[in-house]
Amino acid sequence: MTTAIGVREVSQPPAEVWRALAVLEPYCAVCDVSYVVDRPGSGPGVGTTFVCAPGQLAGGAPRPGSPRGEILAWDELRLVITRLDLTPETWTTRIELAGTPAGGTRVSITVTHEPVGGSRVVRRLQRGAMRRLVQRTVDAELAKVPAHVARAAHTS
Repeated sequence: MTTAIGVREVSQPPAEVWRALAVLEPYCAVCDVSYVVDRPGSGPGVGTTFVCAPGQLAGGAPRPGSPRGEILAWDELRLVITRLDLTPETWTTRIELAGTPAGGTRVSITVTHEPVGGSRVVRRLQRGAMRRLVQRTVDAELAKVPAHVARAAHTS
């Protein structure tokens, strides 16, 4: 298992950042990813499952084999944890929000990669590369936070 953590502060209050980061919209233009949620119309929460597919979906149906995910924790305005199952790996993302004294938000993102099956020897050989990939993933997600917040403000 490989884990990386990163933190970024933004000037917007936690409620705005939560709306920008924790709500699974049908399509996220910032990430170029579509989500198909199992309970459309109802609010997301623990146990909500979804399919995540690259690009914008034509007709609303994900491609066969698209990664499946689940919300593992949901504490409105503070914490969301999701798991995305790919073959042969699982990615878990934890997003925590905390207010700052200036009225902004401290965003903490933790990403964990866990291989499923496969050779321990191969995993050991790839360990350094995987550590770098997971850290780059965290850094890239933190870099997108301002764009997510700006997009959410524009669409509300």
